[in-house]
Amino acid sequence: MSAGAGGVVLPESQTVPHSARPSLRLKVEQASYAYAASDRSAPKFTLGPVSFEAQQRELVAILGPNASGKSTLLKLLAGLLKPLSGRIEVDGSEVSELDLRVRAQKIALVAQESELLFPLRVWEYVLQGRYPYGRRLRFESDEDCLLAGNALAQVGADALRDRWMDHLSGGEKQRVILARALVQQPSLLLLDEPTQHLDIGGKVELLRRLRRLADESRYSVIVVTHELNLAAEFSDRIVLMHKGKSPRIGTPAEVYQRELLEEVFDAPLEVEVGYSGRPRVILRGNH
Repeated sequence: MSAGAGGVVLPESQTVPHSARPSLRLKVEQASYAYAASDRSAPKFTLGPVSFEAQQRELVAILGPNASGKSTLLKLLAGLLKPLSGRIEVDGSEVSELDLRVRAQKIALVAQESELLFPLRVWEYVLQGRYPYGRRLRFESDEDCLLAGNALAQVGADALRDRWMDHLSGGEKQRVILARALVQQPSLLLLDEPTQHLDIGGKVELLRRLRRLADESRYSVIVVTHELNLAAEFSDRIVLMHKGKSPRIGTPAEVYQRELLEEVFDAPLEVEVGYSGRPRVILRGNH
């Protein structure tokens, strides 16, 4: 059996209609960006040019050491920065030319930190994701409530709806933040270091949820992360970043080459095949 569009289970022998097959969601074409370092004596940072694509129901991980350009690339994808050259398109529309409201309907960004300006219950917080559709918190429609309830259920946070946001654990809060992003009904779901404050169990659970969201829905999921082994386990493709460039883009098996990873991360590494058949990176002992 296999999952078709919308998570419908189809027999392996049944052909998926052309209209239900994965479509191109994100196209990054020779995109570049540059800005001066905060320390004026430091050289200007230049990103790119970078080119890659993301299909519907794909999970793409952006990997690299600190200051390699991962977060800058994510901001370009989100439309928070405009490329100096090249194009970034979502559903065929150039991101930098989209109206803010339309952009928020197509792209949802889960940032590293989500500041709460005033106390909110989980239900109210999730409903904020409907703002791009002209809703107001006091006048949510039946559709808004249905979407919010479905989003909380998708991330396993339905029981949290009446809790206060500032009373949640790190893992609970991350699930609720993800639910608010899902309520936007985006084509493209962007996450910046979503596992940063989670323990190993929470990290695995979150990546499994993201994998399931990509498999069972129309989302393309882009995750910036430092988690090499989790990225290899759950991603369809890897965008490897190093000093503002992307030396390799491909499947985990294509990107996880020992010499390349050692150069990028400046550490003695070994790459082996894990139990799942995916590559696994381990630190090579110094003897």
